[in-house]
Amino acid sequence: MLFVIQILISSFQKALFFIDTGFWYFWRMATKDCWQCVQRSSIENDSPLSVDNNGPENGSLSIVVLGASGDLAKKKTFPALFNLYKQGFLLANEVCIFGYARTKISDEELRNRLRGYLVKEKDASPEKLETVSKFLHLIKYVSGSYDSENDFRLLDKEISKHESTTNTAEGSSRRLFYLALPPSVYPSVSKMIKTACMNKSDHGGWTRIVVEKPFGKDLESAEQLSTQIGGLFEEPQIYRIDHYLGKELVQNMLVLRFANRFFLPLWNRDNIANVQIVFKEDFGTDGRGGYFDQYGIIRDIIQNHLLQIFCLVAMEKPVSMRPEHIRDEKVKVLESVLPIKDEDVVLGQYEGYRDDPTVPDNSNTPTFASVILRVHNERWEGVPFILKAGKALDSRKADIRIQFKDVPGDIFKCQKQGRNEFVMRLQPSEAMYMKLTVKQPGLEMSTVQSELDLSYRQRYHDVTIPEAYERLILDTIRGDQQHFVRRDELKASWEIFTPLLHRIDKGEFKSIPYKSGSRGPKQADELLEKAGYVQTHGYIWIPPTL
Repeated sequence: MLFVIQILISSFQKALFFIDTGFWYFWRMATKDCWQCVQRSSIENDSPLSVDNNGPENGSLSIVVLGASGDLAKKKTFPALFNLYKQGFLLANEVCIFGYARTKISDEELRNRLRGYLVKEKDASPEKLETVSKFLHLIKYVSGSYDSENDFRLLDKEISKHESTTNTAEGSSRRLFYLALPPSVYPSVSKMIKTACMNKSDHGGWTRIVVEKPFGKDLESAEQLSTQIGGLFEEPQIYRIDHYLGKELVQNMLVLRFANRFFLPLWNRDNIANVQIVFKEDFGTDGRGGYFDQYGIIRDIIQNHLLQIFCLVAMEKPVSMRPEHIRDEKVKVLESVLPIKDEDVVLGQYEGYRDDPTVPDNSNTPTFASVILRVHNERWEGVPFILKAGKALDSRKADIRIQFKDVPGDIFKCQKQGRNEFVMRLQPSEAMYMKLTVKQPGLEMSTVQSELDLSYRQRYHDVTIPEAYERLILDTIRGDQQHFVRRDELKASWEIFTPLLHRIDKGEFKSIPYKSGSRGPKQADELLEKAGYVQTHGYIWIPPTL
C-alpha cells in the first residue's frame, strides 16, 4: 500500500512539473511571438530609405582627410567634398575639413594645391570662383607622422578648437576620418585615432573611419587587418569603401530587380543563359607598374569592384532596405560560390608591360583575367557568371551583360542573329538597354536585332549624375552602411579568390601574352564560348545623341 501511495505522489509531482513547464513554454512562445510581431512591425513601418541614426545629429562636423597631399585625396576626396558643399550637404557653420599628412606645408599652400582640382579657373564664372574660395577656407592643415601620438593629439586639439567655435556640446560632435592612405599604415593610424582623437563622451555624436581598398592581399592578410582595426572600432564605425558601389547604375540594380514585376520571374536559371560583368581599360599601368605588380588585375578590380556587382545581380531579395538586411543577402550568395576550377580561368599580360622599369623582368602578374564563378543555389545552379577585367584593351567600358536563353520553337529562324540581352552600361555613357529581335521595316517578313534604350544623358539631360565618392562620403556622414563592405562579406570574397591568387603568386598559373589594343588573349573568347555565350553578329549599340 505504501508503495502504491509513493507511486501516486511521484506521478502527481511529475504532472505538476509538466503543467508548470508547459505553462512557461506557452508563455515564452507567446512573448516570443509578440516580440517577433514588434520586430516585423518595426521593419514594415520603416521608410525604405531610412538610416539608423543615434539621435539627432546637429553637432559640428569635422572631416579629417589623412594622406591629404596624395593623389587620391586631391583627385577624388576633396572634389567630392566640394560638390557636397555646393549642393548644401556640408554647411559652412557646421563643418571644418582637416588635411593631415607628413608634408610640411601651410593651410594656404594646401588650398592652392587643391584649387586646380576643384575648378578650371580659365572657364569658371566669378560666382563659381567665389564658391571655391569659400569652400577652401573651410580647410585647415595639420602636419604630422602617422604613428606619433603627440602629432595626433595636436590634430585633436585643432578639431576641438573648431568644435568650441560652433558651441557644440561635448560628445555631440561628429568626427569622420578618411584614410586616403596605403593599407600598410591603417593599423597605426587607427590606433592613433582611437588613442588621441575620439569623442570624449557619447551624447549623440560619433567617430567613424573610412578605409580604402585594397583590404589585404589574401584571406590571411585581410583577416589580420580586420582584426587590428576591429579591435579598436566597432563594425558600425568602420566604412570599407568600394567606389563602384557608389556608381549610379550599380545603385540602380536593386531597384531594377525588385521594383519591376516583369523582371522577377525572369531572373533565374530557367531563363538566363549566362551573365558577364566586364571592366575594360584602353591604357596600361601608366607609370604605376611597380605598384600594380604587387596586386594584379584580380586583386585590383575583380575581387572587389566586379564581385560587389556580382552580389547585387545574384543576391536574393532582402527583408527590407536596411543596410544589414542587404549585406546579409550579399554574404549568403558569396558563400554559395563554388571553388574556382582551373579550366574556368584565363590570365593575360599585355606585351610591353615589363618594359616599365619598376616591373620585374620575370613578372607573371596578370593585367587581364577572365574568371567564371558558379553559384550553388536554387536560383543560379548551372548559370555561369563571367567576371572579366583587363588593361591595354581595345576599348574603355564597364558593363553588366545578362544573356537570356534561346526561344524554344524558333518559327522565325532568327536565332543566328543573337539572343535577347539586358545590358547595363556603367561607364562611360551610362545606359540600360534590352536587345530584342523585331521585324525589319518593309514589305518582307524579316527580322533584325534592335533595342529598347534608356540612355541617361538623353533621358535625364537636366540632371547631374553625382560622382561615386560624393554619394559614399554622404552615406558615411548619414551613417548608412548599405554601400560599404562588412567584415564577413570581405572574408567571404577573399575565400573565393585566395587559392587561385596563391597559385598565381607561386608561378603555377601563367599569364598569356596579348597585344596592347586587342580584346585580350584569344583563349578568353574561347572560354566565353565554352560558357555558353552566343555573340551577336552585325549588331552594335550606338549611344543616342540629344
